[in-house]
Amino acid sequence: MNNFALQSPAYRPLPINAIKPTGWLKQQLRIQADGISGNLDQFWPDVRDSQWFGGEAEAWERAPYWLDGAIPLAYLLDDADLKERISGYIAYILDNQAEDGWLGPRTMIAATGQQAQAHYDLWGQILATKVLMQAHDATGDERILTALSKAYTSLDAKIDRAPLFNWGQFRWFEALLGLFWLYERTGEAWLLDLATKLRAQGFDWRAFFESPTGWPARKPTEKGRWSQMNHVVNNAMAPKAFALWWRISGDDGDRQAPEFMITQLMTHHGMPTGIFTGDECLAGQRPTQGTELCAVVEYAYSLEILLSILGEPIFGDRLEQVIFNALPATFSPDMWSHQYDQQVNQVLCATQPDPVWTTNGPDANLFGVEPNYGCCTANLSQGWPKFAAHLWMLTADGKGLAAMAYAPSTINTTVADVPVTVETVTDYPFRSDVKIRITTDQAVTFPLYLRIPNWATGATVTLPSGERLPAVPGTFHELVQAWYGTTEIVLEMPATPQLHRHYRNTVAIRRGPLLYALKMGESWQRVHADEPYRECPHADWEVHPTTAWNYALEIDETSLETDIAFKEHVLGDIPFSPEGAPVTATVKGRKLSDWQLEHGVAGDLPESPVESVSPLEELTLIPYGCTNLRIAQFPTLRPAQGDTKKGEAS
Repeated sequence: MNNFALQSPAYRPLPINAIKPTGWLKQQLRIQADGISGNLDQFWPDVRDSQWFGGEAEAWERAPYWLDGAIPLAYLLDDADLKERISGYIAYILDNQAEDGWLGPRTMIAATGQQAQAHYDLWGQILATKVLMQAHDATGDERILTALSKAYTSLDAKIDRAPLFNWGQFRWFEALLGLFWLYERTGEAWLLDLATKLRAQGFDWRAFFESPTGWPARKPTEKGRWSQMNHVVNNAMAPKAFALWWRISGDDGDRQAPEFMITQLMTHHGMPTGIFTGDECLAGQRPTQGTELCAVVEYAYSLEILLSILGEPIFGDRLEQVIFNALPATFSPDMWSHQYDQQVNQVLCATQPDPVWTTNGPDANLFGVEPNYGCCTANLSQGWPKFAAHLWMLTADGKGLAAMAYAPSTINTTVADVPVTVETVTDYPFRSDVKIRITTDQAVTFPLYLRIPNWATGATVTLPSGERLPAVPGTFHELVQAWYGTTEIVLEMPATPQLHRHYRNTVAIRRGPLLYALKMGESWQRVHADEPYRECPHADWEVHPTTAWNYALEIDETSLETDIAFKEHVLGDIPFSPEGAPVTATVKGRKLSDWQLEHGVAGDLPESPVESVSPLEELTLIPYGCTNLRIAQFPTLRPAQGDTKKGEAS
């Protein structure tokens, strides 16, 4: 046993079985389970026939990637069929672990039909340890503790002989998640020695971002110049690297590194969706450069880990922005198909003979089974389930509860050794009020922390007595009291429209955590119907516009409240869809005849302000996450063109 104490995280996530999604979130997880996520092992060879599960196909990251999201999905929904299938896969992995601790196949085959690679990249083993950690969280299977200890023993011996390289070298810190988890249960000193070796052999993300000469990845990646350092998924994972390492180092610079890294990424490559471009390397600020789906789900998970370790509310703001905007927009509404690359200004999803991407191929923004490359097909499942699993956390001492993000759910946990149930009743993010009901059968005093987003000016917390307390944006609002019976608290977060300036002085419209985009008419056209495993409902689609998209808005910061009008609608069964959008907005604009398609995408944005002699039109905007085609970064019109003024009939 070892006496070294890891630095304590600010908060600790709850076990999967303590959380039950409700309302629209439960429905969204149900859509996912009924779509490609819950059925991938039934038809896609890379999972169905994976050597991880006794088949003869894929033998590296893809089956573990799928399990990484399918495990929390199955257990959050308590889906008996999916749980049974997953239990069988986990049992096979445990039963076939090698004597030396190696997990799964020893020969690296990255995808079905590919050649075996001469040297096994240890990223596959690191990913498998994350999967087993989640399986234990969901099932409590004590065999997993022994299996993980053996797996880390194998990893330890392997990197002594053959140091980390390639993906494993750039994702070394992902191993710390399971290492620290196991260390806190066993206290075995050699686990921290292994963490130190991984840190020494792994890529130094902090040094890369904090170079005295400036971060080398500030500019868009040159077309065709692929690199691990610029790879968008690596950069989406990387912000948590030194927050994790801080738990050993205690170095305040390690605590500060994640915020600095995120600021750099967003400054040079950021999109109004809350994530940065990368198709599949960092691609700059043009809203037609894509963002890979793997980056969306991995960045969301990084933010969840940063919330847990550092406990800073800003990471919750960023998490909601990504989850409510970038995540749903990269799937078809039924979640049977997905894109490899999504675009903020996405007016056509079709094969591009001369693609604009820094790296990817002509099919990268199609909606399909595995457009461009299958890693996202394997990895797409974790976004919604892990978000649901991190809505609430316990304080590090187990004597308090914190709301990290907001969505309808019920949790059952123990606070200060007393059973507590917390119901979150809300249609957030489509509405701005959140009811929180705390039930306990015996009196217990503990602090309740409610994250107040930075945008929520005028937020209030209403107590059962009717007293309304002001809540400061960008903080955790603390309530300390004796809880007994059922206590209902109402958090109100007024959401007003905000105009954000971006590339070429164009604008994006946000209201609360939601980004708004032009609602466009769509024509879905099936492609690749003769290719393997493309039978409906898992098929490939192009999406073509049936309405205009090339508009500049008549809008500015000084008159925003009158320039744009919002209307709420009933939440349906598929809220993240063009037809089911629970909120719409209207704004006026004019077509720009010179702004046209170029190389299959919207041409480069004209510098704002612009002029147009086209008629003034009323345009409908919907939440970005509800769109498949859209414009979300708009040019603005030059004021005083001599036309009808705002507020007058046109």
